[in-house]
Amino acid sequence: MDLFLEQLPVVIKSLNIGFLQTLKLFFATLLGALPLGLAISFGSRSRISIIRYIFKVFIWIIRGTPLMIQLLIIYYFPGLVLHNAIWGGDEAGRFAASAIAFIINYACYFSEIFRGGIQSIPVGQDEAGLVLGMTKSQIFFKVKLLQMVKRILPPISNEILTLVKDTSLARIIALQEIIWAGQAFMKGSQGISGAIWPLFFTAVYYLVCNGLLTIVLGRCEKKLEFFV
Repeated sequence: MDLFLEQLPVVIKSLNIGFLQTLKLFFATLLGALPLGLAISFGSRSRISIIRYIFKVFIWIIRGTPLMIQLLIIYYFPGLVLHNAIWGGDEAGRFAASAIAFIINYACYFSEIFRGGIQSIPVGQDEAGLVLGMTKSQIFFKVKLLQMVKRILPPISNEILTLVKDTSLARIIALQEIIWAGQAFMKGSQGISGAIWPLFFTAVYYLVCNGLLTIVLGRCEKKLEFFV
């Protein structure tokens, strides 16, 4: 017990640093994937068949392959195959590679949710807007957008909660997120070796984070209840 109490401050400090990296990756992914996903959804619905086909194939490839493999390809392919280590070997490079991989992956999932949300809005609203002299962009942003947001918020929320946990995959390229920090005490870190309990402690961080997100997203859904 004395040893546990002695090690606890060291472990908590390390896990806090790792969790900050996890949060950075989480927010970077959301900020990049949401707008990119919307753009990809427009591409997958393009009236130009070749553009629509390219986007659909891209979405199929990204959604059909593991995120872990995509991380490895994005991080190692430039250096091993192209002989141009664009990411370098430091933490900033690993974070940038992780963020790009996560943004592309989640943008493709979000794009399908956006596409379904857009298609769920009755066509009559477009026709009514055109009769009133509105442009297609005005119809989308002023008439359809909030209705679409209400319909897609539950599946988007689910993806957001999944993203919190998926950030742990970044440790495959040695990004020092919270799981990496917890595992380090098993291998030997800061004078602590063979300790598995710090790894179990990481679950508390995920539970608290997802709990707070669930509350926030639930309140967002309630605020949009007035849309039918």
